[in-house]
Amino acid sequence: MNKTNVKKLIFEGESVTVDFKKTITSCEKIARTMVSFANNKGGKLLIGVTDDGTIKGVKSEDEERYMITKAAHLFSRPALEPTFEEIYFDDKLVLVVDTPASELKPHYALAEDGKWWAYVRVKDKSVLASKIVLEVLKRSSNSEGVLIEYSDSEKTLLGHLETAGRITIKECSELLKVGRRRAQNVLVDLILSGLIKINTTEKEEYYTAC
Repeated sequence: MNKTNVKKLIFEGESVTVDFKKTITSCEKIARTMVSFANNKGGKLLIGVTDDGTIKGVKSEDEERYMITKAAHLFSRPALEPTFEEIYFDDKLVLVVDTPASELKPHYALAEDGKWWAYVRVKDKSVLASKIVLEVLKRSSNSEGVLIEYSDSEKTLLGHLETAGRITIKECSELLKVGRRRAQNVLVDLILSGLIKINTTEKEEYYTAC
């Protein structure tokens, strides 16, 4: 990247694929961000930039690189391999860390509680992946593809979405009169077939027709 590209990213602000960090203070937190990028479309960390887009610069480049590499290798599973670029604004260094979309999804980050959790990027936040998102990530990495037999369940769900426009996992379970796991499987199959899509916010997850 060049200085112009980085300025453009800073001007546009944090997003699904861009995150600002003034400095790295926690391997757990930075692993969560990188994992969410890897599980989604990929993304760039701009180290030395505050949340409001002010360029402060990196004080200790070696320390930042060490923390990021540690987070990528020891706090992410499977391990991540981010790449680094140095962009100077006068005497201030911005470290650009690129984490591409992974072919080994899902990735998990080690949390403070000692457990491994998967995250995805929603707008400018890294949020915990639901069971359905996890299953989609797992199966989308499978080269065998998806073979769907349209039963009454699939037809009923797609018909509902034509009229209602959206549905949650709980509503899907009630509509199809099946358990939550069976409803989850129906949703995952239709997501992978490209007929419906996941809509995730910080408060809820729901499904709409494509």
